[in-house]
Amino acid sequence: MKNYTIAVIPGDGIGVDVTNAAMKVMDAAASRFGFGLSPETFPWSCEYYHETGAMMPEDGIATLRSFDAIFLGAVGWPKTVPDSVSLHGLLLPIRKAFNQYANIRPHRLLDGVEGPLKASAFDILCIRENTEGEYSGAGGRVHQGKSNEVAVETTIFTREGVERILRFGFEQARKRRKHLTSVTKSNAQKHAMVFWDDVTRELAAEYSDVTVSQMHIDAMAAKMVMAPEQLDVVVASNLFGDILTDLGAAIQGGLGFAASANINPDRSSPSMFEPVHGSAPDIAGQNIANPTAAIWSGAMMLEHLGEAEAAKAVLTAIETATGDGIGIRPGSHTTDEITAKILGVLEN
Repeated sequence: MKNYTIAVIPGDGIGVDVTNAAMKVMDAAASRFGFGLSPETFPWSCEYYHETGAMMPEDGIATLRSFDAIFLGAVGWPKTVPDSVSLHGLLLPIRKAFNQYANIRPHRLLDGVEGPLKASAFDILCIRENTEGEYSGAGGRVHQGKSNEVAVETTIFTREGVERILRFGFEQARKRRKHLTSVTKSNAQKHAMVFWDDVTRELAAEYSDVTVSQMHIDAMAAKMVMAPEQLDVVVASNLFGDILTDLGAAIQGGLGFAASANINPDRSSPSMFEPVHGSAPDIAGQNIANPTAAIWSGAMMLEHLGEAEAAKAVLTAIETATGDGIGIRPGSHTTDEITAKILGVLEN
C-alpha cells in the first residue's frame, strides 16, 4: 500500500478549523481508495512567533523537505503580528525554497452555488507565477521617518521564471480547452511587462495548437466580470495573479470555495496546498468557517500525489454537498455539518 507523508501546518485562526476538517476527509479518501497518509503537524504560526521570535524554526525548510506534500491552513494575525512579518516568515520562504513556482487556482461555480454574476457556465484555471516578480522582496527604505524618506520595491523577472510559468500554462491549456490568456500591463510597464509579452509570443510558436490571447490587467478584470465563460487558462505575474484570483474567488461564490496549489512541477521538492482565504481571526474557533476550499485544496493534493480517483471522489462529494444546499451561503451550516455531509457522501 502506498503511503504519503504530509506536513500539516494549520497556522492561524480558521486555518486550524478548516485543516482539521480537510484532513478528516483526506483520511476517509485514503481509507476508501487503499493508500495511507502519514500526517505530522507543525505549530508554526503567529502564536509560535510570539513564543520564539520566528514564524518557523531555522531548520524549518530542511524539516519540510522530506515530506511528500505540505498542507497549510492559513497564516496571519494582523492585530499582533504584521502581515509583512507573517507572510515573509513562513509562506513565501516555503514557496521559494521549494521552487513552487506555479500557483494554481481553479474558478468555477460548484453545483448549487450561486455567484454574483449573471454568467454561471465558466471554468477558469488561473496560474500565477509564485516565486519572483513583484513579490521578490528586492528593495529597501532609507532615511526612515524623515521628510526625505525613500522606499524602493524592485520587481524581478527572469527569463527562466517567465518562460517556465508560461510553458506550464501552455501545457495546462493543452489538457483543457486549448486557450491561454497571458495578462500584463505592457502599455504602462515598458520593460518587465513588455519582456513578458515577448516571451509569450516566443513560446506561442511552440504551441500552435493553443489559441493565445494577451490582455492588460485592467481589461482582464473587466472580462472576468462581463464574460468569464470566454476564459480558459489565465497566466499572470505574482501580483497580478494574486489580485485576479481574489476576483475569481468572488465570482465563484466567495473565498470559502477558493482552493489553491503551490506546485513544484519537476517534483524535486514538496508542493504545498492551501485554501485561498485568510485566517479570519474574528470567527476563529466558532465552528462557522466554510471548509470547502480547504477540502478542495486537499483534493488537488491527492491528484498531485497520483491519487486521481480519490481526488475525483472528493470533488464529487463536495459538489453533492453543495448541490444539496449544504454550505452554499455564509453561516448556513457549521464547519462540522459541512464536513460531515462531505464525509457521508465519500464513505457511502
